[in-house]
Amino acid sequence: MLSIARGTCYSIFVHDIAFAIDLNEAERRISSATRETIKHKRRAPQYFEYSPAPLRIAEGTQRVRIDESFETDSQVELVVYDFGAVTVLYRMDIRGDSSRLLTLSENLYENKTLLAESRRKVEDLFKMIQPALTKANISSFVEDYVIFQVHAFGENVAIDDLTTRYAAHVTQILRAEAREPSADEIKDATSHCISFGQNDIVVVDWYAALVVDAEAEDVLTVLEFANVELLEVRFLDQRLDDALSLAYERLSKRSNRWFQFRSAPDLREISQWQVDSAILFEGVNNVLKLLGDQYLARLYRLVAQRFHLPDWDGSILRKLETLEGIYQKISDQIVSRRMEVLEWIIIFLIAISIILPFVSQNVH
Repeated sequence: MLSIARGTCYSIFVHDIAFAIDLNEAERRISSATRETIKHKRRAPQYFEYSPAPLRIAEGTQRVRIDESFETDSQVELVVYDFGAVTVLYRMDIRGDSSRLLTLSENLYENKTLLAESRRKVEDLFKMIQPALTKANISSFVEDYVIFQVHAFGENVAIDDLTTRYAAHVTQILRAEAREPSADEIKDATSHCISFGQNDIVVVDWYAALVVDAEAEDVLTVLEFANVELLEVRFLDQRLDDALSLAYERLSKRSNRWFQFRSAPDLREISQWQVDSAILFEGVNNVLKLLGDQYLARLYRLVAQRFHLPDWDGSILRKLETLEGIYQKISDQIVSRRMEVLEWIIIFLIAISIILPFVSQNVH
């Protein structure tokens, strides 16, 4: 087993509380809030930052005991994004035999105590900044993730050994699985890894990540934001599913009502769904620009691939196109039926103009 001299475990919970948040108004209401910045370890252009920068709030909290060996720190951090997401981040010191990490990983998997505690933190924040929220609603969607950061090992460990000699043990920790993993499972769990120097590595999996680096604030920021993005695309995908069901229902009802050719409220509601979804999609994807720091850009692409973010984006774009198609069909129906009504009116007027002379002659 590996021996950890010093390390930190981060347990992250991401919630969605609104369609949009006025960060300036929220910052005015919370005195301890500061603007989040990226602490660069490597050289990067000055423009490589959040846009707009989210709020980071640090506050004291009761410690939560995970098991006999681990408990959370007395401080919790919340990060508030303008597109409605809030991250709740708990820290735990880790040291000693790495077998303890496996126990910790198992206990953190879908931990109901921490989940409930994070929701209480979000609800308290919700009450404090409610005037800054647009379409306020705490969603049932939650994305949780665990990051194990090793600052230093107790003995000399070659970085390559983590994905070779110790790969099975690393796989168990990353997947919270006590059983011995198969060769295929080990290969899959350790396939998404990246290093910048000779003594650092990031191994990313779907439930947890292992970061071996004493100064990894920028790496942690990318991992944290990728989980925020995952929650938002899942949430948006579900919203589009609901919107498509309602839009199809409206389209079916219109097909059975010949005289219903008014555009409101169907087109107005569908267009609002389209606009809201497009704004949220662009907002999430444009907050963090990874154009300047090549290493972080490669790390983000690696995490996005592991989280299947391109697949989620493709699904959302297809559903937006389908929603646009339904909008167009309802619009075409309205135009077609208006034309039919006008044609009947014209036919009726022509018929009246033909009959009127005969009626006049009979009257005289």
